[in-house]
This record gives sequence, structure tokens and C-alpha cells, in this order.
Amino acid sequence: MTFITANWNPLGEAFYRKSELYEMCWNLRDGLRDCLVAAAPYGGPIALLREPVRRSPSSRPQLEIYSASGVSIASFPWKSGPVVHLGWTRHFSMGQEVVQSQVLEAKVFHSPYGTGVAIVTGSSRFIMATNIDDLKLRRLPEVPGLQGKPSCWVVLNQDRQTKVLLSTGSELYILDNTSCTAVSLPGLAPQGGSIVHMSVSFSYKYLAVLTDSGHLWTGPSHLQDKMSEVDTKKLTPPKQMVWCRRPKSQQPSVVLMWDRLLMVVGVCQDTIQFPTEDQCVLVGEMDGVRIISSTNQELLQEVPLVCQEIFKIASMAPGALLLEAHREYEKSSQKADEYLREIKEQSMLGEAVSQCIEAAGHEYDPNTQKSLMRAASFGKCFLTDFSPGQFVTTCRELRVLNSVRESSVGLPLTHTQFKQMTLQVLIDRLVYRQFYPLAIEMCRYLKIPDYQGVSRVLKHWASCKVQQKDLSDEAIARAMCAKVGDSPGVSYSDIAAKAYECGRTELAIKLLDFEARSGEQVPLLLKMKRSQLALSKAVESGDTDLVYTVVTYLKNEMNRGDFFMTLRNQPVALSLYRQFCKLQEQETLKDLYNQDDDHKELANYYVTASYREKRLESRLSLLQSAVDEYNKAKNEFSAKATEEEMRLLRFQRKLDDEKGAGLLELSLQATMEALLALGLYKQAEQLYRDFRVPDKRYWWLKLKSLAEKEEWDELEKFSKSKKSPIGYLAFVEVCMKSNNKYEAKKYVSKVTPEQRVKAHLAISDLDGAADAAIERKNDSEIATVLSRCSAADRLLIERLNRASTAKK
Repeated sequence: MTFITANWNPLGEAFYRKSELYEMCWNLRDGLRDCLVAAAPYGGPIALLREPVRRSPSSRPQLEIYSASGVSIASFPWKSGPVVHLGWTRHFSMGQEVVQSQVLEAKVFHSPYGTGVAIVTGSSRFIMATNIDDLKLRRLPEVPGLQGKPSCWVVLNQDRQTKVLLSTGSELYILDNTSCTAVSLPGLAPQGGSIVHMSVSFSYKYLAVLTDSGHLWTGPSHLQDKMSEVDTKKLTPPKQMVWCRRPKSQQPSVVLMWDRLLMVVGVCQDTIQFPTEDQCVLVGEMDGVRIISSTNQELLQEVPLVCQEIFKIASMAPGALLLEAHREYEKSSQKADEYLREIKEQSMLGEAVSQCIEAAGHEYDPNTQKSLMRAASFGKCFLTDFSPGQFVTTCRELRVLNSVRESSVGLPLTHTQFKQMTLQVLIDRLVYRQFYPLAIEMCRYLKIPDYQGVSRVLKHWASCKVQQKDLSDEAIARAMCAKVGDSPGVSYSDIAAKAYECGRTELAIKLLDFEARSGEQVPLLLKMKRSQLALSKAVESGDTDLVYTVVTYLKNEMNRGDFFMTLRNQPVALSLYRQFCKLQEQETLKDLYNQDDDHKELANYYVTASYREKRLESRLSLLQSAVDEYNKAKNEFSAKATEEEMRLLRFQRKLDDEKGAGLLELSLQATMEALLALGLYKQAEQLYRDFRVPDKRYWWLKLKSLAEKEEWDELEKFSKSKKSPIGYLAFVEVCMKSNNKYEAKKYVSKVTPEQRVKAHLAISDLDGAADAAIERKNDSEIATVLSRCSAADRLLIERLNRASTAKK
């Protein structure tokens, strides 16, 4: 424990420690002098621009990107204008207004609304964008008397608004969207002097202000209160000033850096001073400050309270006792039992285990972590109701953190930062740095669902893989199939789209062969101008909507001849397109049939088209074309039927002209019915003979027509004209339907014996029906007559019963 506390420095009631994170892997000949440096928060990468001021036609500044451990990630010459500030954001542009203005200073900041940028222009105006993802530039009000850039300024977040706090000598102003307001620092000593430096905390809740007399004022950023004022006894402005505090901090502090001195100033008036041998850069984090030099990187932070309680000399905290008990247990000493008894007597064993687990999360050294976690494991063996969840989770998280803290990866995350950043963001960082095996192993170890973990990593890996120009298309496709396989959430079409964007069309087609969803394959194939392959894929899918999509695209992109030839090679697509044309594009359908020499379908088209014509001549012309095509197709039946249709139309037109009968467009049967209804019997007879209408149909038509008109004499004459092909029961039934029993009786005697019972029953002649049934000795007919008898027909019933008995 003495070793652990060796680098602790007291500051008020708390302690601060400086832990080495890395020996930097870079080789900077001149160190960090004459460099602009920007390190991303949460252990992010470092951007370094060498000699930004020295610009000549033959030499350009080199922008270099390193991991936090100094491993080179990228390097490229800076080809744009002079750089005034370096910061980490997404790619964006502030537009021509800013380009045309001279930028004196700039700051990148992070607010609840996103990453923002504020600049000071050559006209001493502030322009701000609070969220670069939704870029809206705001020109802030003018500052009275400001010439050039202010002596110092910071960006604040107050009352859900982003504001600028600036100093011009001893004057202090706050700029918001509409106003410039003069403010003062509560409790600042009169001898404070002009403000030369300002710094806002990582959370934007606290502000530190340094004056030219060396007084450091700290307080809340809303400027309503004062935390402390400390005389640093330094009259030269520091190169950097950064807040150093952690969540639930006991003793927040401000870190100031001069050429060879690092000073930690606490709100308790105490200070800690560290000599520095090299040019350094301070990077504020949510729970400390990273100190980057050309040789190493350190983390300065307040020692967490739980670590203080465990590791302080002579500490009697439960966690400290449990750690000591475990050490004695490993020595096989009975003192272990004494320490455990002491903890149990205070009923603090559960708290001791929790303290060790929590402290392990805050420690950076793996050996210290192991000691604490083993002590926690030792302690929970004596507890019956202790939930293992916290222990298991911390073990897993520490294993993850230790793996990403390795120098080869270079992500020096603390446990507090990891919790704030979330696991998903950490995986994203590994993916963007192309640490795919580590990211996949981490996802599997933490049992993250595939669509959030492994599949997402594989998708990014595949998108990068297709950009490797040194590998052949075949090799990349095989690697994709082997690695990705059927991983859920990975779309081969998305990977193929990336390959196509990179100019690798053949690779994109190979990758699309692995895509199971045709709906994803086809749009990309069309985009790549592989229309015939897209059509084949659409047909194979069995999705008619997809086929229609491709066909529509081909129709718009190809000339008509090529389009039709393409469809001829795909019968399914051709059939679907014909169905579409039948409903939407009749003329195109005709062209299709002509192209294919499909005489039968072309004839059918002419027949269908004839019904849409109003003029008889046009209709007959189309029907004649249909006859010609049917003959070419050797379809004699259809040709003859069409010719008869033409004859019928001409006959109807002739009668319409002569009699005004209104027969046009009626069917043959309807025409005959109309003629019979109009009394044009000769014309009806002519149609009957000319079109060889079956006798039974004609007799039925005329029978019904005469009965409906009640022309009974004509009906009787018609029945005697020749032997009825439909029999005479029909005459009886039609007469009875018209309620003419008298006429019906005339035809009963002509009915065949087999139907005579029905005829007598139709006219309600039970006696005649009984005679006919008895004469035929038919049980079924006798039973039918009996069913129609009532109680009053007792004699008839007896007669029928005797006849039935006698037959048996």
C-alpha cells in the first residue's frame, strides 16, 4: 500500500495523483514546440500540425494523427489556408461568409446540442454554430470598444443557451443571441488587475479566471457566486489553464502550465507544483487532466474517495481491512481471521466487498485491480445474500478497459469515462480505428446482440475490405463469404454498393450473389447498368412487383426494339408485361405481338379493340384484321366465329336502318329475342337458318316470346308447325306461368307418357295425373300424386293405394 500512495499529493482534504499512461511511441525530433496540438476527449486520438505558421510554396505543414499512445494513424499535408486553431469535430464548412472574413481565433466546444464552433473575425465580431450537424451560423452582437481579438474568451452553456464570455482588459462581457452585457466576478479582489486567461470546466458548470497579478478566481459559470481566490504569485500568463475535477469531487482544482512548471491550484487555497522538463499539452477530461509530452503521457486526477479510504496509511475502512485480510490469507496467516472478525463485528463485510470492487474500477494498474478483486471475491465467500452482479460486471469491464489501454490500441479510458461514453461508442471507436478482431472479441465476450455487436463490426470491416486495391475481386469475395457468412444484420447489398462506389463493379456483382434478398439485389444492379442480370434476379425471386420495377426501368432506358428483345429472353417478365399492357398500354401490346409474330394473340387484340370502337365501319375493319390473323395462325374456329360476328353486325345494322330495331351490339340470342318481341318472325327465322341456331334454342326463344306477348293462337299454330324438339311439357309450363290453364290443357294430351303425370299436376288435374300414374304402374309417380292429395281426396287416395298394393 505504501507503493500505491507514493505518488499521492495532498490538496486540502483530498489527494491528487499523477499516473503514467504511456511512453509515447512517436519520434518527435523537436518535441511539441512550434506545433498545434488537439487531443480528442475520452482518451481520443491526437492531431498534431507541425510549424503551422511557416508557410512557403515549397513546404506545407504536415497534419499528423496519432493514437493516444503515439502510434501513427494517418499523415497528410495541409493544403488549405493558415491554421488558427485545431480541434476535433465531424467534417463541415462554415460557408463563404466565414471564408471571406479574416478568422483571428476559434474554439471548438461540446454542448448538449452537439459539437459547435465559435470564431472571432477580423472585424471583432463573434460568429457561432452550436451544432455542426445542423449548421446555423449566429452573428453575436458587437462588443463596445473591442478592437481586434479580446484578451481571452470562453464558450459557456447557461440556461440552455450557448454564450460567449470575453474579457477586454479588466472589462468582462457576456454575449448571447441578442445582447452584450457587462458582468463582474463576485468577490474578486480590487487589486486583481486585468484578466489574462479563462477556463471553463469539462461540464461547463465552473469557471476559472486568472488576472495579470497572478490571482486565480474560481466559481460557478453563472457568475452568481465565488468558490475561491488564490494568489499563484506568478505574473506571467500560463500557456494553458485547465480544470481538474471528477464527479462528486472533494477538492476540484485548476491546473496551470508554464514552461517548466505545472501548478495544481485547489479551491482550498493549497497548491501542488510539478516541475516539467519538456513542452507539454494539457487535455481536460471529465475526471482529470491528461498531460502529453514528447516522451510520455500522464493522467493527473483527484484520488477517488473509495481509493483513499482503502489505501491511506493506517486506514480502518472496511475495504482496507478486507484487503489486508486477503493479503494475510495468502500468507496462510491467522491474522486473516482476525481482520475478518473485526469487519463482521461491525456488520460491514458487504460494504467492504463493494468498496474493493468500486476501487478496482478506479485503478489503472492491472496488478492493483487484481488485488482488490481477489479481496472482494474472498470477502463475498463469507456472505450469503451478496449479489454477484456488481462483481461480474466490474470484472468484465476491467478486462475490456485493460485490453483497449494497451499501447498498440491506445485508448487510455478510465472507468468513469467508459461508463459515460457507453460500450457502443467504444466499439465504434475500435471499428473506426480498424481494430476489428478486438471489437469482435469484445462483443462476444460481453454477449452483445449480434445486430448491435459482431454484425455491425463485420459490416464496417467489409466496407473497408472492398477498398483494398491490392486484392483481387475473387479473393475479396471469398474472404467476405468466409468471414460474414449468414451473420444477421449484415447486408451484402450494402457492401456491394460500397464496392461499386469504389469503382469495383465486378466485385459488387460477385457480392450480390451472396445476398439472399432479391429486393436488395435488383436496385443496385439497375444502378450499375446491369439491367438484364437485374431482370433475371427479379424473375427468380418470384416477386411480381420487383419484376414490374425492372421492366419499367428497362422501358425507360432502352429503345423499343432492344426492350422487346430483352423481354423475349424472359418469358415470365414478358407475360407480366403483357398483362400490364392489357390494362394500361394497348398499343404497346399490339407492337409486342407483331414483334413476336404471335398471330393468335394479335387477332385477339383486334377483337378486343373492336369492342371499343363506336363506328361500325371501324369495328368491322378490326374484325376483318382479326380474321386475317386467325387464318395466319390456322385457327379456323376463331376465324369463322369472327366472320359470323361480322355478318351479325351487318344484319343488325340493316334491320336498324330498315326497322329502327336498335339491335346493334346485341348477341345472336339477344337479337333473336328482340326480333321475336317485335313480331319480326321472318327475320328471326332467317337468323335461325343463317347462323344454324340449334332447334331447341330457337323453339325455347319463340315459345317464351309468344307466351310473354300472350299470342296464344300464334303459339298453337307454332306447336303444330312440326314436331316440337323440346317436347310439349314446356308449352304446358309456359302457359301456366302466364296463368292460362285453358291454353295449357291443349298441350297435355301431346305430352309423352313419361312426362304426362307432370303435365296433369302442372294444371292441378289430380285425377288425370292418377290415371296416368296407374296406367304406367310407376311407384314414384304414384307417390308424387299422393303427396299432392289433400284430405278431401279420400277416394282418389284409396284408389292410388289399391293400385300400388296390386302392383306389389
